Amino acid sequence: MIKGERVLLRATRREDMLIQWQSENDPELYFLDGGAPRPTSLEALYAHFDNSVNNPDPHSITFAIEVEGSYIGHCGLHHIQAAHRSCELGIEIGNKDYWGKGYGREVVRLLLSYAFDHHNLNRVSLHTHSENERAIRCYRACGFIEEGRFRQKLWLNGHYVDGIAMGILRDDFQS
Repeated sequence: MIKGERVLLRATRREDMLIQWQSENDPELYFLDGGAPRPTSLEALYAHFDNSVNNPDPHSITFAIEVEGSYIGHCGLHHIQAAHRSCELGIEIGNKDYWGKGYGREVVRLLLSYAFDHHNLNRVSLHTHSENERAIRCYRACGFIEEGRFRQKLWLNGHYVDGIAMGILRDDFQS
């Protein structure tokens, strides 16, 4: 577990899936992630969770995000490449009551500290899209810089948007 000032990053529990299921079926969250809405059954989510417990991905470390005892989303480091000392960061705060209050920044900073200090990684990257302005502000505030823009990469809610690649190096984070 990783404890911040207001958030706790902990192992995901099966009972978190009931709350996650609501997020999985929220079209607004799909658009923020750059995908198209599709219904997800609770049974499928439980099966995915059970499979991840029984067959963990050796190249990912995932956490539940908890605030004051409540599950509000998930995050993690994915595609960890030990030889290159790099990974990709992902975060979703599905509970909209916690949007715009600095929780995302705290989670991202905790993940970066975990990646650089505990796993000796040198680079963390992520992908988002040009209309996910709240996320872009969060990532920039945490030290990420835009490293690439892929024009009209994603079809999102009836129109094309640019894909954005961002990254941060250990030295950038420590300074």
